[in-house]
Amino acid sequence: MAIGGIFCYALRDMHCPVCNHGDTKVVDSRIATDGATVRRRRECEACGYRFSTNEEVELLDLTIVKRDGRRESYSREKLEHGLKKALEKRPYTDSAFRVLVHAIEREIQRLKTDQVTSEKLGEIVMSQLKTFDKIAYIRFASVYRQFEDVESFQRELEKLSAARKQKRKTRRK
Repeated sequence: MAIGGIFCYALRDMHCPVCNHGDTKVVDSRIATDGATVRRRRECEACGYRFSTNEEVELLDLTIVKRDGRRESYSREKLEHGLKKALEKRPYTDSAFRVLVHAIEREIQRLKTDQVTSEKLGEIVMSQLKTFDKIAYIRFASVYRQFEDVESFQRELEKLSAARKQKRKTRRK
């Protein structure tokens, strides 16, 4: 079901994984622990087999406008690949990663537009990475902002350090 550029998986025609019967009924629905998906318990009306499905919201019809003017469709896989590259050899769980991806996509959805510049998308990713993992944030920012030299990289580290110190002062008060 498409709603304002957002696609919600509607699994009315879910086939049973055991007997392949086309009719299953929903027995129970719950919000998953990541808060971004719905876990449904289903039962096959033919053989009675019970199984679970996870349903989530997916961005559709979103165009990314590149710096050189080219346009391409939004790709969750491309976003995930970039995030995994930044998070390489960093400690994180699969569920925390899914929450990060969903947070980025929710922020894109809040823009209520069908076109987003790659620059805006990069800023959204960096704002989410900054709170998720500081090292991954610096890695992503170094590629995204195309640091020309050590000084520009150092300035970004100093900004991050100053924000961290300010946060500590605020907590003490």
